[in-house]
Amino acid sequence: MADKRMSLDELVGELESGMTLGLGGWGSRRKPMAAVRAILRSDLTDLTVVSYGGPDVGLLCAAGKVAKVVFGFVTLDSIPTDPHFRAARQAGRVEAMEVDEGMFYLGLLAASQRLPFLPTRAGLGSDVLRCNPQLRTVTSPYDDAEELVAMPALRLDAAVVHVNRADARGSGQLLGPDPFFDELFLGAADRRFVTTERVVATDELAAGGPLGSLCISRLLTDGVVETPGGAHFTACVPEYGRDEAFQRQYATAAGDPDAWAAFRTRFLDVDEPGYQAAVRAAAGERAASGGREGA
Repeated sequence: MADKRMSLDELVGELESGMTLGLGGWGSRRKPMAAVRAILRSDLTDLTVVSYGGPDVGLLCAAGKVAKVVFGFVTLDSIPTDPHFRAARQAGRVEAMEVDEGMFYLGLLAASQRLPFLPTRAGLGSDVLRCNPQLRTVTSPYDDAEELVAMPALRLDAAVVHVNRADARGSGQLLGPDPFFDELFLGAADRRFVTTERVVATDELAAGGPLGSLCISRLLTDGVVETPGGAHFTACVPEYGRDEAFQRQYATAAGDPDAWAAFRTRFLDVDEPGYQAAVRAAAGERAASGGREGA
C-alpha cells in the first residue's frame, strides 16, 4: 500500500487560496496547529475555515488569511473566546456563519454521506435562522408534516486533523478522551491530511490503545505528516495537556499591537523546529522567573 508520508511544506503545497478548509479538533484541544503555523508562513489567503474553532481560527484571522468562518464556537476553553477571532468579527473583517454545534455536526455528516442536507430541530425558535438567512426549512413528508431546519452539507476542499499516532498508510489513532468528529472532517473533504505526534508501524498501531481508538481509516487519508508537538499549544492527551501559560501569553499579546508583533516574531515567523525551540525557551524563562509570564 502507498506510503503517504509528507512534510508540512508539502501539505501546504496541496492547498490553494480561496479553498474551503476544515480543521479538526475541538476548541483548544487536538488542533492541527503545526499545519496552521505552516499556512501562516505561506501566501495562502481568502480561505473559508470550517472548524469547531480555537486558536487555529484566531491565528489565521490575525494573519489576514480568512474570508469566512463557519463555526459552532471559537473558544480557547479556559478563555471563553479567541481574542483575534473576536476582533476580526467585530471589525467585520471576516464573514461569519455561526450555527448550533449539533447543526455543525450534521453539516459535516451530510457532506461525508454526500447528501445535500440533513433535517434537524436545532435552530428553530432561535436567532440562528435570523443570522443565517441562507438557511432553509423543510416540511416532513410524513403525516406529522413537521417543519424542520435543513442544515446544508459543509463540503470541504481540504481538511487537516491531528492524531496521537498514525501509520505511513494513513490510519490514525486517537488516545485521548475526546475523539470527536475528525473522521467527519476527512469524510467531508476532497483532500484529506493527518498530522500526528508519531508515525508507527501498522502492527504497533493495531496493538496499542483502547477499543475504538483507531478512528481514522487510511481510506480517508491522502497525506500523513509526523510532527511531534504539532497540536501545541492546544492539548493532545495523553502526550500533553493544553499549555495554559503559553495560551495566556498568546491571549494577552493579542490585546496590544507591540506585544503581538513581538509574539509573532518570536513564535510564528519561524519554521516548526524554531517554534518548538522558542516554546521550550519561553517555558524555561517562566520557570527561572518563578512562573511570571511575559512576551
